[in-house]
Amino acid sequence: MTNRILEVIQTRRTIKQFDARPIAEAQWTAWLEAASYAPNHRMNEPWEILEVGPETRAKLRHKTDFGGAPVVLVLLSKPAATAFERDENVMAVSCFAQNFLLAAHDAGVGAYWASMGALPHNREILGVQEGYDVIGIFGLGYPADTPAVKPRTPIAAKIQRLP
Repeated sequence: MTNRILEVIQTRRTIKQFDARPIAEAQWTAWLEAASYAPNHRMNEPWEILEVGPETRAKLRHKTDFGGAPVVLVLLSKPAATAFERDENVMAVSCFAQNFLLAAHDAGVGAYWASMGALPHNREILGVQEGYDVIGIFGLGYPADTPAVKPRTPIAAKIQRLP
């Protein structure tokens, strides 16, 4: 018996080049809706999403223009009252991001997760308010090419057993 979620997780790849096929807004918003079921502390739902239009996209000057992705989204983590709560928010939004990536992949759509949004000049271009964390800028589209899996360290090498 095959576990479908394991297959989706193990076949997801970072896509760097996309073909020109559009993605309907209803489709990517459905993936965002599904992503909102990510674990989040105190159900504070700390994620916010920016859709990047052509003018803002050009100002970001990404070296490959997000691989020609037809959709570019920014994922933000809301401010928090304490450093610990900020960490909890960032972790929750990272879970949200993974859910989103898996939902898109399951529909045949790939994504490129760029960290460049955290740079001060890009935060300014994006209009990110003080206290927010930029978790990533995501280019979404149908893959022009899907890279092969890269080797992983066996998980047994990552497990420490405490007394």
